[in-house]
Amino acid sequence: MLRIGHGFDVHAFAEGRKLILGGVEVPSARGLDGHSDADVLAHALIDAVCGASRLPDIGRLFPDNDPAYLGADSLVLLRRVGEMARGRRCRILDADCTIAAQAPKLAPYIDEMAARLAAALGLPEGSVGVKATTTEHLGFVGRQEGIAAWAVVLAEDERDVER
Repeated sequence: MLRIGHGFDVHAFAEGRKLILGGVEVPSARGLDGHSDADVLAHALIDAVCGASRLPDIGRLFPDNDPAYLGADSLVLLRRVGEMARGRRCRILDADCTIAAQAPKLAPYIDEMAARLAAALGLPEGSVGVKATTTEHLGFVGRQEGIAAWAVVLAEDERDVER
């Protein structure tokens, strides 16, 4: 049986932090606010994997009030969620992600983000797509208050294959 998962995340900009997106440090005067490294793209993908494999969401798996996740590398968390999904006999087949950011420009970093996300999930390169867009200066993203990201995952529930 094929399953889909959808993830969404948003983080506000914060001074004095690195901007990490898809496991890539993007040059920027500001990073994103969060308990972990605030990688909004990895967080959206984590929730999409959780949805496809019927795991609890990122907030329940890695609570933002747990000191164990303070400053956590979100690719490590993504890798753990991928392992949890495989433990449930759910095989991630493909993922597609979109980042909405008015600034900075992300095009030079997209391929590296996709490769790092795929590697964290143990998928072949090309199995994770990443796109970036602006919001034409509309909303909190357009006012450069933060960044949003969406992800969808296609997975196969291998338990259903045996039935």
